[in-house]
Formats: sequence, structure tokens, C-alpha cells
Amino acid sequence: MNLCEQTLFISGISGFIGLRTAELAIARGMKVRGLARSAEKAKQAQKLGAEVMIGNVTDPTTAYKACQGVDIVLHTAGIVQESGSLKHFREVNVGGTVNMAKAAKSAGVKIFTHLSSAMVYGFNYPDGITEDGPLRGENNPFCQTKIEAEEALLQLHAPPGFGIIIIRPGDVYGSGSIPWIVRPLLMMQQKLFALINDGRGVINHLYIDNLIDGIFLAIEKEAHGEIFNITDGQQTSWREYFTRLAEMANLPVPYSLPKDEAKLLLRVREQGQKLFRKKPDLLPETVDFLSRPYAYSIAKAQNMLNFQPKIDLEEGMRRTQEWLQITDIQKLMS
Repeated sequence: MNLCEQTLFISGISGFIGLRTAELAIARGMKVRGLARSAEKAKQAQKLGAEVMIGNVTDPTTAYKACQGVDIVLHTAGIVQESGSLKHFREVNVGGTVNMAKAAKSAGVKIFTHLSSAMVYGFNYPDGITEDGPLRGENNPFCQTKIEAEEALLQLHAPPGFGIIIIRPGDVYGSGSIPWIVRPLLMMQQKLFALINDGRGVINHLYIDNLIDGIFLAIEKEAHGEIFNITDGQQTSWREYFTRLAEMANLPVPYSLPKDEAKLLLRVREQGQKLFRKKPDLLPETVDFLSRPYAYSIAKAQNMLNFQPKIDLEEGMRRTQEWLQITDIQKLMS
């Protein structure tokens, strides 16, 4: 499929991934529409030239209107946090995904591309895990609902008229990334950030533009019914990544804590914040996300899509540093 002049709809267009995808899609000559939760959040995408609707992915009427006259849907909207109410996660991450897919199918959309997560493999997985799994919910609402959404979506797969593509990205960083750039830096500034188990294990980092390259390749190849792991394909330790991040912001390298001790400290902190009716800023479950041991395999994307990450960690961090120099990251968390 030639992407030029195709109409792409992006749910969650105002988010980190949605906004950059809109920018790069418009640069390719695509027509871009999107869905944002508020008029305020829609402004940046509108400035790029995207047409933006206001609404929620869980609303059938909104979803149906959004998909009219669209060729491709990229579904990025969802709850992305370490923990919370399973019911709420399910409502948005599963219900919202299925709602968007059903609307797309009835509107005659050709390809529905779903942004899942490599967290479907959980926290304890074999080295070089492929798309075949195993999948592990780990009693974590994010992991569990990403698995459930994939399973529900594939039941709607009906090629050639309606093709489902599932992308499982690793840890997406770059200009605007809250979990892998902004929040760690703010925690480091407050001396609240620690390396877990001396930073052993592997961060499966993925520069934002590399992710979008992978998404576009999968759509161009019309890889209907396929699932792809997408990362930068580098074996980078947690220590190396967060040391680079700290140095980039002229901050000291974070200290190290054993995993169990870090969880206990965060649990105590969470209870204290709840006592004073504050929303916890760091959850004990965060430790599990920051101590995964191994790399995911991207061999399938390399072989089927000819996916080759163009931007390595050094270049990705350089671009991110340029953005940090002109951005007040405190405002991004308000």
C-alpha cells in the first residue's frame, strides 16, 4: 500500500506517540485525522494540520463518526500506567479498543493497526522472546488488559476487507516521553530515583521515530493478522540508559537499591501520600517495570518488514537533549 494521500485516523492523537505519528504522516503526504479527549489537548495536532475530533474511544457514536472516510486506523489511545483499577483499565484498554475496531470495520476501514505493548510478556520472560510468547498478565492491569485487547481484536480480523495489525513496542523514549524521560529526570532532581539491583537487566528502548517507521512498514506491507515486536534492537542495561539520561541533564548517577527494598520504600511512600490525600507519584509496581531482565526479539520485524532502526541510542539521546534544553518538563506533569 502506498501511504501517500491515504487518510489515517489516530486515536490518542494528542499523546506522545500519536502527535509524532501525525507529524511524520503529514510529512509523507497522508491526510490525518484524530481523536483527543479535550479541545486543549487537540491544539498541537491541529497546528500540524490534522483534523481533530473531541471525544472518548469508549463512545460508539464518537468512534463511528471518527472512522467515516478513513483508510487506516492507528489506535494508540489507552491507559498507560503501572497500576490501578482493573475495571477502569479494562473499560478503556479492552472496551475502547474493541469499540474503535468495530466502528472502523463497519465504516469500511482497510487496516486497523493496534499499538499494544511488549509488556504482554510480563516481567519474567525468556531471553530473546518472540511474538509467540508466552504471555503473562502478572496480576498487573496494564499487562493483563493489553493481552485481552489483542485477543478480542484478532476475533474481528477479516481480510482482505478488514486487516488487523498488532505492534508490540518496547520502552518508547524521545522528546515528550513521560515514563522514560520526563518522570525519571524529575525523580532524579528530587533524589527519589534509584537503579534497581545496580541497574542489571535490559531496557528495551525504542526511539519514537524508529517505532513509527516500524508502524508504517507494517501498514505498507499490509501485514494483516501479524504481530510485531518493535525495539531499537540494542542490548542496553538499565544502568547505562539511566546514567546517560542523568548525565544529559547534568545530574548525578542514581544510587542503587535491591529490588525488595525499593518496593518496600515505595509502598511506605504510597501509603503516606494516600494518608495526606495525595495521588501517589511512584508506585511499588514501578520497580517491576524497571528491572526486566532480557531483550525482546525483533527478528520477525527485521525479516518480514525489513525493519532496521535508523536512530541509535546516542543519536536518540542527542535529539532528546536538544528538546530538553527548550522545554520546561515540570509543566508536562501538571
